[in-house]
Amino acid sequence: MEKIISISNLSIAFNKYTDVVKNVNIDVVKGKTTAIVGESGSGKTLSALSILKLLPNGARIKTGKIEYNNKNLLNLSQKEIQNIRGNKISTIFQEPMTSLNPLHTINKQIEEIITTHNTLSKKEARKRTIKLLNEVGLSDISSRPKIYPYELSGGQRQRAMIAMSIANQPDLLIADEPTTALDVTIQLQILDLLQNIQKKMGMSMVFISHDLSVVKKLSDYIYVMRNGKVIEFGTKEKIFNNPKHEYTKELVSNQSNIKENNNQKSESIINIKDLNVWYPIKKGLLRKTINYVKAINNVSFDLKIGETIGIVGESGSGKTSLILAILKLIQSRGEIIINKKNLNNLSKKKVLDLRKDIQVVFQDPFSSLSPRMNIEDIISEGLMVHYPNISLEEKRNKLKNILEKVGLEYENTIEKYPHEFSGGQRQRIAIARALILAPKILILDEPTSALDVTIQNQIIDLLNKLQQELSLSYIFISHDMRVIRAIANKIIVLKDGIIVEENYSKEIFNSPKSEYTKKLISSVI
Repeated sequence: MEKIISISNLSIAFNKYTDVVKNVNIDVVKGKTTAIVGESGSGKTLSALSILKLLPNGARIKTGKIEYNNKNLLNLSQKEIQNIRGNKISTIFQEPMTSLNPLHTINKQIEEIITTHNTLSKKEARKRTIKLLNEVGLSDISSRPKIYPYELSGGQRQRAMIAMSIANQPDLLIADEPTTALDVTIQLQILDLLQNIQKKMGMSMVFISHDLSVVKKLSDYIYVMRNGKVIEFGTKEKIFNNPKHEYTKELVSNQSNIKENNNQKSESIINIKDLNVWYPIKKGLLRKTINYVKAINNVSFDLKIGETIGIVGESGSGKTSLILAILKLIQSRGEIIINKKNLNNLSKKKVLDLRKDIQVVFQDPFSSLSPRMNIEDIISEGLMVHYPNISLEEKRNKLKNILEKVGLEYENTIEKYPHEFSGGQRQRIAIARALILAPKILILDEPTSALDVTIQNQIIDLLNKLQQELSLSYIFISHDMRVIRAIANKIIVLKDGIIVEENYSKEIFNSPKSEYTKKLISSVI
């Protein structure tokens, strides 16, 4: 096996602190994809970005050697390494919007990387740019030279980034979580595109990710990192079929968890019948309604006591409109029956009273928790709204009890602020805030998508445990089929505001009926 990159005994530290990367050894085989897998803080990104000396401020390489074409890249001057960056070795980052210059057109940015490393005329660079955009599936954009990054969707922006990264036909592409911020269907398109380009160009790739389902689809070799060290290495088959380290075993086993349905005889707590959410399209001086965007179109389903319904679909499928309608935060037509009460027939006061029974946990706990309030005020805010005369002792007991249930210590938590906690701890606080009013229903809007895979699993385990203890019913919204499989008894697949498939989790995964569902499931198999 010919190596294109060989990292030996690499150690990286921030200022005077302890090493964050510790004696790492990684070989990248020519023409193959080498994946580096691990949670945040494992050192995977630092290890890969050290190849191009792209470390963040304060980070320094203490020891090690990185060989490429019989040269130690760490010994190269700034000018020498700049000749390699974007030319022989290229990168794609997680969020394309922060990587693309918002002030320049897409075409200009691609042309710039071509002319920086080649002596080509503007006309030749323009021709190559159009060819590249066509190759990455942006043929519509290639004929429109005045397109800026903000005019593109997330998937289109990532395709533009790929066009930039392969513009000079590099030997090696470093892809740092390039699909994490994308919907599952767009993820699959980007992964297929990367595979096709790699095969066509004979390019090597380093793929950094915390998502084993993505890694399984793409990689030939896998390095598993934890706490700055490589804890396991092997071929894809070896890692998935015969993992040795306990951490790797945990990562692999979490890929195949599937929840059984034990609530078939329970009573329904929510009945949705022929629900419609239509947004008017208005035109003209008098803003006359000429048509409607049918965000939710004749949707019907039941949620039983103690059951979890997983609602999956890409952006624009109607997931958010469905939540907002159930919470009566937007207008809808049809029946929303909660605890045998039709929400659309209730007065505002009665709707407010019913809100105690139905609470929400959002995607990003950091943006949903007020930075100006301490944890005591955040969690007890709902109590003070619905029970203004509650005594201090009763409030304290409720806070202590709910923090204990979500796995947090009362004394070490209550006076702190959100920024003093990790992502997983913040999500536990958000769950505690939702549970303090003893609701019967929780709506969970992508509550794990901003978290690492190991923290995701902890939150899923916590939610499953709380559901059993408190007989909670969940509506769990996600685009991640692995997460849905681990938490949902029943799955509803939404596309363009319509239910394309509905069944118990086991049946959906074992025998999906619609082509769209099959495509979603293929992302985790």
